[in-house]
Amino acid sequence: MTDPHLGDAHRELAGRFREFGERHLRAVARDEDQPADRAREVGTLLGEAGLLRGAVPEPFGAADARSILVARERLAYFSLLAEMVFASQALAAHLLGAAGTDVQKERWLSSLVSGAVLGSAALAEPEAGSDLAAVRTTAKSDGSLWRLSGVKSWVTGAGVVGVYVVLAREAGAEGPEGLALFLVDGGAPDVAAKPVEATAALPVGELRLDASPAVRLGEPGKALRLVGRAFERLRPGAAGAACGLATRALEETVRHLLSRRQFGRPLSGFQSPRMAVADMHAEVEAARRLALHAAWLADSGAEDAPRAAAAARIVATSAAERTVDRALHLHGAQGLVRGSTVERLFREARALRLREGTLELVRLELAEAILKESR
Repeated sequence: MTDPHLGDAHRELAGRFREFGERHLRAVARDEDQPADRAREVGTLLGEAGLLRGAVPEPFGAADARSILVARERLAYFSLLAEMVFASQALAAHLLGAAGTDVQKERWLSSLVSGAVLGSAALAEPEAGSDLAAVRTTAKSDGSLWRLSGVKSWVTGAGVVGVYVVLAREAGAEGPEGLALFLVDGGAPDVAAKPVEATAALPVGELRLDASPAVRLGEPGKALRLVGRAFERLRPGAAGAACGLATRALEETVRHLLSRRQFGRPLSGFQSPRMAVADMHAEVEAARRLALHAAWLADSGAEDAPRAAAAARIVATSAAERTVDRALHLHGAQGLVRGSTVERLFREARALRLREGTLELVRLELAEAILKESR
């Protein structure tokens, strides 16, 4: 079906990501032993295929909201790990593009496009998750450099990425105005990473900074605003990722119902599974249309684009969780087998709630926008 929200370039890009997934991801999607190493490998392959251009804004790349959406949707269909690598690259690139100097952009964005360097944003901390204003990692001036000290948590690609965009507090400064963004070279001294063994095998970890050298990115006091805008820009893509994962769960379920026989006939012949498949399809299709519309609004510069992105993120994430839950139920005991596709999807689906701001935070932001407009 031709979608009116997508141009020819977006459809061509979607086809390239689908081909990439079939070639590099489908056969190894169950390999969960070394997620960080796999993240590095996937990032290199995406760069070699020229697909990271869709993660980096112009003039170094060709990322718009719809390109990011189709990329994340196709990647998440095959592997949430691969989708996270792309999304992490996009977030780092958008922060760099929005706040970096010409020298910083030339140094890093060209490398992010080629895949020579992987990027990641180190924002959250053990005591500062959704409340980024509570960040305590400190930045002390040291001549032309800064020295960062603190612990950042849930950093995608910790230990394998080449550049981190770190949210830190300038020494002695309090409140949101004291926060700034900094660039930290992944190979710099006194930068230590520790992988986190999450329920889903995803490339996340803890980053420890001990007077690590850094350069400031953008002006102080604008960091939270920059992060918020980047999140808004990427949220249609997060909704797309949820749709991609849900689509895979639906297709696995259809295959199972057609091949599995009970009481002398395929499960697809029974009324209850057929109704479940219809509901799953309807939810995923509705979520995808909402996500595409939100991305189209973002690319059009529409005033209500952030609200549409938040709504799409809420609907798509919830639809994915329900779809995967139904898929697991319809697979019966087979769905509980460790390493099966639907079992992996079930573990990965929960991570969708934490992308570009937790689902609860997105709901609160949307509610505030609605109520503010009605006052």
